Amino acid sequence: MSLFAEVILPLPLPGTFTYSVPQEMEGSILPGCRVTVPFGNKKNYTALVMSLHENEPEEYAVKPIAELLDDTPVVIESQTKLWEWISKYYLCPMGDIYKAAIPQGLKGEFRPRTEQRVRISPRYHDEKAIGLLLQSLSRAPRQRRLLDTYIKVAEPFSLNPKEISKHKLLEAAQVTPAIYRQLQERGIVETYEVEIGRLSSVEKPVIPVNELNKAQQRAFEEIKECFGRKNVTLLHGVTSAGKTEIYIHLITEALSRGEQVLYMLPEIALTKQIVERLQRVFGNRIGLYHSKFSDAERVEIWKKQLGDTPYDVILGVRSSIFLPFRRLGLVIVDEEHENSYKQQEPSPRYNARNAAMVLSSLFGAKTLLGTATPSIESYYNATTGKYALVSLTTRHREVKLPEIEVIDMLEYSRRKQTVGPFSDPLVEAMSNALKEKKQIIIFQNRRGYSPLLECRTCGWVPRCKHCDVSLTLHKAAGKLTCHYCGYTIPAPVHCPNCESRSFMNMGYGTEKIEDDLQNLFPEARIERMDLDTTRTRTAYENIISDFQEGRTDILIGTQMVSKGLDFDNVAVVGIINADTLLNYPDFRAMERAFQLMSQVAGRAGRKNGQGKVFLQTRMSDAPVIPHIVSNDYAQFYDQQLAERMLFHYPPFYRLVYIYIKHRDVHVLEEFSEIFGKRMREIFDHRILGPDLPPVARVKQLYIRKIVLKVETSLSQYRINDVLQQMQQAYCDMPRYRGIVMYYDIDPL
Repeated sequence: MSLFAEVILPLPLPGTFTYSVPQEMEGSILPGCRVTVPFGNKKNYTALVMSLHENEPEEYAVKPIAELLDDTPVVIESQTKLWEWISKYYLCPMGDIYKAAIPQGLKGEFRPRTEQRVRISPRYHDEKAIGLLLQSLSRAPRQRRLLDTYIKVAEPFSLNPKEISKHKLLEAAQVTPAIYRQLQERGIVETYEVEIGRLSSVEKPVIPVNELNKAQQRAFEEIKECFGRKNVTLLHGVTSAGKTEIYIHLITEALSRGEQVLYMLPEIALTKQIVERLQRVFGNRIGLYHSKFSDAERVEIWKKQLGDTPYDVILGVRSSIFLPFRRLGLVIVDEEHENSYKQQEPSPRYNARNAAMVLSSLFGAKTLLGTATPSIESYYNATTGKYALVSLTTRHREVKLPEIEVIDMLEYSRRKQTVGPFSDPLVEAMSNALKEKKQIIIFQNRRGYSPLLECRTCGWVPRCKHCDVSLTLHKAAGKLTCHYCGYTIPAPVHCPNCESRSFMNMGYGTEKIEDDLQNLFPEARIERMDLDTTRTRTAYENIISDFQEGRTDILIGTQMVSKGLDFDNVAVVGIINADTLLNYPDFRAMERAFQLMSQVAGRAGRKNGQGKVFLQTRMSDAPVIPHIVSNDYAQFYDQQLAERMLFHYPPFYRLVYIYIKHRDVHVLEEFSEIFGKRMREIFDHRILGPDLPPVARVKQLYIRKIVLKVETSLSQYRINDVLQQMQQAYCDMPRYRGIVMYYDIDPL
């Protein structure tokens, strides 16, 4: 019988594709191995074998696999099971998951890192021969120095000769490569290649774990008890309560049982501080995995996890759920409320927090969700018994929560008691903090210099030619940029509409805040942490390290500064414009505002006394603000839950956003109306739209959005089947083949 393989391709295509297995590959090819296969006209792809069978397709002739790339699988069964769940639940092709999960180096040719090393030729392998050789080099002093250095460093005649790299040998002997070539041409030395890893192999010293205080110990024991009856536990602990110390104790126990641990963080910005704390305890047993690593490094970590000596602890961002694990026992999802865990663009649009729980269940492992500001859905699951709940209500060393002062900017502006975007009380507090050698964090959730540039004469506003948005001014770069598609133009000198040279900056971005602070406090050392300043691998680390070591006085940032960073000396936190959070057109706006402002406030006064937070807003009567001031999550949750129930939102209903795109707005309108009408016939009142989203054109594609609200008692998989059948029926019509349609399940 002939053998056939079902493979997935790194393309946004549903299902698997069947290829025949050449006879010479039978017995060698296994599920999880990569193969090269022809697809389309004269195009080869690196595909992944999902299964093998003997059922020859009858309706078409199959092509043979061109090449087998692996002796052993690079993807194991637990990984493909997770992929299948993501594909089925989030309605995305397996090819998209393959592209997202596998490092690029595993989708093509990966070249391991090598090093050139030096050895002496076999004919000089005794001391007599080498002595004569050294005498013969008396008139070539640099060649002799190179050889003397080699003998001294490599000790070729000892019981344990040492290897030496060519680069280090030349450096130690202080000679040029030309001198080395002369010895090589005379057959005295030889060069050979050795594969070396990019991962650090330096043994790191470790210290014992810290003892927990009474509150932490109680929470630790409660979590262990909860794990005995529930697979998922939510740890609700106030900011600076010492949740990380509890995580370390749980990891220590998991490792003592021979289990692996996945510790997830929402942002790379958090990893420097956390990894330093964990490495002090776990040394080389911990590995780091995030997008700032080079692709080659990610491949090496992947291969290490498949090998005999994998990392016992992986500390990573959302993509770390795709790594191979063989004995996973504990998953920690820190800052579980963060929307960074949700992949938005491109597909697969999965929530890594939820996928981590599924991954954990595949191993029979336990999951701990930790946060000071739980998502409404997670807290609902904990209070209704789906998850266990553990609370940690006191800060480490019993430091008081920061005092939050609400600044009504309408009133302060009317009284002319503002300096640019800063109220007088905030300016005074910052001035006093700088005098006392304390540090300051300023939060503004907009990057760039100004979100909007406007001609003072005619009102012209520069807009993106690809998207329905205005361009943001980035003054330092002298450019206007679209934050949706990246379209960039030079900042205008004069208005193209009326030739005026007078422009007005509308609103404040982090770059403008930085300028204004530098004018207010010229002696202060100021750093900015946003997407523009953290593009390189080490940028986050340098900014955080400078602030942590006291080399920076004021740190300005977007929501990056809210995410679990731990600084000892912050006395003042300023939230510049809370209105951008409160006015966001989304049912989660109040939840996000509470979480973000509470987390930012939690950066103040973590160890050295009570901090002060200034919350500047023109909406001082917003219902969420008293809950933020009093840090009363329970009351905020009750109020939000009542609204969610009334208006049919999660956690009582599940949401599906259906996005429809096309270059021709008329075709798009026609299709979306037909599709929406058919959806209403099936789902009735559960459908909203089609409507225009807040940004109705991106990258030259017009967009319409349909919202589906379904009771949680209905099967998401059945709903997905209906949606796929409808899409196939309508999008296969010739007029609508240019339609792009995708789904966002459980959107954030």
